[in-house]
Amino acid sequence: MGMTMTQKILAAAAGLEEVTAGQLIEAKLNVVLGNDITTPVAINEFEREGFSGVADPSIINIVLDHFVPAKDIKSAQMCKQCREFARAYAIENFFDVGRMGIEHVLLPEQGIVTAGDCIIGADSHTCTYGAVGAFATGVGSTDMAAGMATGKAWFRVPSAIKVELKGTLRPWVSGKDVILHLIGQIGVDGAVYKSLEFTGEGVSSLDMDDRFTICNMAVEAGAKNGIFPVDLKTMTYLTGRSQRAWKTYKADEDAVYDSTVTIDLSTLDSTVSYPHLPENTHLASEGADIAIDQVVIGSCTNGRLGDMEAAYKVLKGRKVAEGLRVIIIPGTMEIYKECIRRGWTEGFIDAGCVVSTPTCGPCLGGYMGILADGERCVSTTNRNFAGRMGHVKSEVYLASPETAAASAIAGRIADPKAYFEQ
Repeated sequence: MGMTMTQKILAAAAGLEEVTAGQLIEAKLNVVLGNDITTPVAINEFEREGFSGVADPSIINIVLDHFVPAKDIKSAQMCKQCREFARAYAIENFFDVGRMGIEHVLLPEQGIVTAGDCIIGADSHTCTYGAVGAFATGVGSTDMAAGMATGKAWFRVPSAIKVELKGTLRPWVSGKDVILHLIGQIGVDGAVYKSLEFTGEGVSSLDMDDRFTICNMAVEAGAKNGIFPVDLKTMTYLTGRSQRAWKTYKADEDAVYDSTVTIDLSTLDSTVSYPHLPENTHLASEGADIAIDQVVIGSCTNGRLGDMEAAYKVLKGRKVAEGLRVIIIPGTMEIYKECIRRGWTEGFIDAGCVVSTPTCGPCLGGYMGILADGERCVSTTNRNFAGRMGHVKSEVYLASPETAAASAIAGRIADPKAYFEQ
């Protein structure tokens, strides 16, 4: 029986010739990841179990990105615990203030994750790395602790849904609109413990930023992972960046899929997820009567350079609506610097935005943009559950950087189409 791309990676990581959906395996890990919220829990478990060392410090990555620079005493203590662990076990890939970035933007940028990898991260959006042709999935902190100690993890091999893409996106439509459309179509539980494998001639038209965004939100459909085939764009991205040689895997022609979903990219339009689930999707053009209080452009979903460029194209030479708070968060320090070099940061500030150091802060209601009772926010983040960004009676509308920037100017949900047809 043929195997999917994900199944081939897992078979190789487990040292097996083949695996089948539902099979339990133990796999060797290429990357183990944690952040400043999840790593302390993993450290506690690591120490409680009495482990005296890590299996391989080179595969462990600890990124302080959720609450740093530390927002309060509790977060400062958690960061301190991470720093002490990193020093004690010679963790080279430790990222702190000054060298920081949002983990799922930073690791690909640094070439730490690559094609063919088997990756776990104590963060649900670890599935982002499927964009480079890796198997990557989120786990709990206990699994992270075991991964640090043994270099291995167990998995139940997932079955898969084939997402066949055709056509080409229009200029004002991006990867965020693709994944919001898909989640709206299959629901937040439409791919529970399955692999979302993106295929078809439409894949070649998507840039890497689009692919990272799409894989990032695979978990919002319940998926175990999302993954793209390795093509010329992937290899161009990895060349000169990847810290290790990569391996490419291709699904067999007779691979078994639970179902197939076809999306014509050329027909998609700007999409917004209304509260309080990502599946509650509507066209951006339908939201003109929804006034907003805040816009956030950034996060592990849309904090890459292409996202900053999309926002700048809309905001350049314009002003955000009076009384509206607009927060722009580049995903890494390198992206931050590039925004400065290109004049985008000044353009954002002139438009009336605030530009933050890289952080996950507002996405999870941590800091740098918490919402009050009754406030509404258009955000390029990935979740809009009740209370996600602050008060339980606040509202979060998920959108692309293009839509978020257009909404910032309008002061209400707006279709960005007009800004790209001028």
